[in-house]
Amino acid sequence: MDGKMLARLGAVVFVTVAITATVIELTRRGEPSQPSSPVRPVEPGLDPLREGQRRCQQLGQKAAEDADCLRVWAQTRDRFLGRSIPSASPSSSEAR
Repeated sequence: MDGKMLARLGAVVFVTVAITATVIELTRRGEPSQPSSPVRPVEPGLDPLREGQRRCQQLGQKAAEDADCLRVWAQTRDRFLGRSIPSASPSSSEAR
């Protein structure tokens, strides 16, 4: 085989593979797609633990000595690790 014939054969194979890949991709788009973003189980504004975290964040260095903040951090850690969280809300002691 000479060089021109080999180049033509390579071009034909390339075009065939490109057309096949395009057809496969177009047929795949007809399938139902998954939602692009996961659904959050808890709204950020309605989470009492989150409100306690914000309060502790605003306390700054004093939060390390605050018993409520220590409890909020323990609940946050438990939630992150998948442990069960006690039913008492962190904002219940804020109404002093």
